[in-house]
Amino acid sequence: MSYRKETEYRICSRCIMDTAIPEIRFDEDGVCQFCHIHDVLEARYPLNDSGKGELDSLVEKIKASGRNRKHDCIVGVSGGRDSIWTLYSAVRLGLRPLAVHFDNGWNSEIATKNIYKATEKLGVDLETVVADWHEFRDIQLAFLRASTPDVEVPTDLAIHSVLHYVAAKENIKYILNGHSFRTEGVAPIGWTYFDGRYIRSVQKRFGTRKLKDFKNFGVLELVWYSMIKRIKVIPILNYAPYDENHVQEVLETELDWRYYGGHHQESNYTKFIQTYLLPKKFDIDKRKTEYSALLRSGQMSREEAWKAVHETPYQFDEEIVEYSIGKLGLSGEEWKELYELPPKSFEDYPTLYPLMKLFRPVIRWLTKIGVLPELLYLKYLY
Repeated sequence: MSYRKETEYRICSRCIMDTAIPEIRFDEDGVCQFCHIHDVLEARYPLNDSGKGELDSLVEKIKASGRNRKHDCIVGVSGGRDSIWTLYSAVRLGLRPLAVHFDNGWNSEIATKNIYKATEKLGVDLETVVADWHEFRDIQLAFLRASTPDVEVPTDLAIHSVLHYVAAKENIKYILNGHSFRTEGVAPIGWTYFDGRYIRSVQKRFGTRKLKDFKNFGVLELVWYSMIKRIKVIPILNYAPYDENHVQEVLETELDWRYYGGHHQESNYTKFIQTYLLPKKFDIDKRKTEYSALLRSGQMSREEAWKAVHETPYQFDEEIVEYSIGKLGLSGEEWKELYELPPKSFEDYPTLYPLMKLFRPVIRWLTKIGVLPELLYLKYLY
């Protein structure tokens, strides 16, 4: 597949991803690489008898791995729709999940209630790992000082690390991932990039505390959990249709689940970042990724997706903005100074990305044999 990088504004001829995304490229038909990644994943996870057979086989492997143990898989729960649906789906498949929640101090009341109601109604054990608030706030402030759009990366990486940590501790071999490419797409690395070295480099430069409680996830952790402990991450939602409206209706009816107003906004910090900081400072509208995914999977028309983004700008909650700035321990003047820092990219800091590009063939091979998640290759190196 040949692509051409655009220097002037352009929008994908198939979805609504555009040149606001730094790394976007288009083929000769004007189709972006994110649409092609979707097609690769559609072929990998077909919604037919073959796909169902693969899911059935996978479920049997997970059950066998947990024989004579209380749990056979881990499901990370945030209180959001995707994670609670993953938990619900695991139970419906006859699995015995352990729900794991990473509490970084920013849970909304709705999210907390959603977690407790779901685990209680489904009869699932819950383990909550609570971050050291002062340390975690210091990491968040470090990323705000770094002035990149990756301000939620510490939480994303910590969740990934905590799930592996608990899986290893409990000798559980499978983690069920709650991401669905059909409803979320693949986040551009220019908008969301993370690796363990990136976390360390930003914290070292801008942080004020030495990380002790924070569970980072670098190359050594990757080798330990993936190759030594043989823990596999399974994108379980990819194996079945995922219709957001249907899923929400089921969760509301059967688990008394409540919606919180926006994708991933079960976290107050995410709500602050996605509705206020990203669109205002970085001109990033993450709905483009979500709606493009819904468009590709037939849940939204291109016209609907375009209108939803361009005719309805993000509405931010002044109270959430004030609450978040205060919770971060910042004065109005201190926040103004952070906000007005010139925008930067993850490529302005030490990361593993150059190394990943150098070892691209090796990473591709490791994804093909199932040691590394396929999405890692598609997101960073496709």
